[in-house]
Amino acid sequence: MSIPAATLPRPPQADRTSFRVLGAISTAHMINDMMQSLIVAIYPVLKGEFALSFTQIGLITLTYQLTASLFQPLVGLYTDRKPVPYSLPVGMTFTLSGLLLLAYAPSFALVLLAAALVGTGSSIFHPESSRVARMASGGQHGLAQSLFQVGGNTGSALGPLVAAAVIVPHGKGSVAWFALAALLGIVLLLQVSRWYAAHRKDAAKGALRAHTATFGRGRVAFVVAALLVLVFSKYFYIASISSFYTFYLIEKFGLSVQSAQMHLFLFLAASAAGTLIGGPVGDRIGRKPVIWGSILGVAPFALALPHVGLAWTTTFTILIGLILSSAFSAILVYAQELIPGKVGAVSGLFFGFAFGMGGLGAAALGLLADRTGIGFVYQACAFLPLLGMVAILLPDTTAPRSPSTGGKASRALPGVGGSAPSGPA
Repeated sequence: MSIPAATLPRPPQADRTSFRVLGAISTAHMINDMMQSLIVAIYPVLKGEFALSFTQIGLITLTYQLTASLFQPLVGLYTDRKPVPYSLPVGMTFTLSGLLLLAYAPSFALVLLAAALVGTGSSIFHPESSRVARMASGGQHGLAQSLFQVGGNTGSALGPLVAAAVIVPHGKGSVAWFALAALLGIVLLLQVSRWYAAHRKDAAKGALRAHTATFGRGRVAFVVAALLVLVFSKYFYIASISSFYTFYLIEKFGLSVQSAQMHLFLFLAASAAGTLIGGPVGDRIGRKPVIWGSILGVAPFALALPHVGLAWTTTFTILIGLILSSAFSAILVYAQELIPGKVGAVSGLFFGFAFGMGGLGAAALGLLADRTGIGFVYQACAFLPLLGMVAILLPDTTAPRSPSTGGKASRALPGVGGSAPSGPA
């Protein structure tokens, strides 16, 4: 057993979950990721306007995801040492600039620049907003990360929907209309930044109170590497759907662009639902079972997907989105608990790696699709979820028993194995 939560010193805001702050940061995440997903959702439009190959389509994804992946760990490391609350609206401003440039870009090169600006905005937004979610969690770290991330998944799901309803009928220039949503995001993030600035001293005290992990550096590095393998399998596979699923449906089943985008929306909506489920379940039963089940659990559906008709394709992709998306909240909180006090660096590393794997996956799979056909891409990617077997290497992260606690288990790492929730870090 762990020490009752009531006996643990906490900063004032850790006593309860701040759902207002979580709601605001989740809404901003929805807006940010909707802006990103608009790029992916209008790939058929861009392909037609600029006569792009699948390799060039993959290069667009690679550009915005690599800018995010390269900068996010650096942003996280810096803000662990020196928090910058008002960086949140600055990040959204980069995203707004990329969106407007995308709307009026006359060439493929400027489309790539627009994608880079969107990626830079995400690199600033994600590490600090993940920290805010943990600060506002009241100790329910899995729930807070799920609420934060479900905003992003909802935004990703809305991208194909609004593209089908607005951008496909009215052309690429109509992307500029969504600048109003980005402006709303900036207003929300200004409010969140004020709250963050007011509470960051309490957050620093909470970080100092956090227990350090009992594993040595070598063991921690090994576990982080295993977690990154799981993130690789998840996001490389997701890249095959988010970037090429519409083309797959159009080619194999003869669907229209708008109909294919609606199918993509169903997958992304299922992903949003799975994200919301994964964090709270991890709070209750532990992170490892969620990580194990969510990645390895999609393997049967992924293996069957290339060999079934349209109805089963739709069903399997919904199940894949629902199950697979529950992993990331659990992975992120597991890593934050493994390396306490480094929320920004851990969040930046894992968000950045996820973006990077998505980008590399899109580029590599685009090249593969040009050479072998889009159908072969799904046959090859079907084996990626089997990498979920790596989860067997993850240790339980409960702290050892301590004589000072009268024979009871000392306080476990926050949120794992029924431990008492810690203050925000």
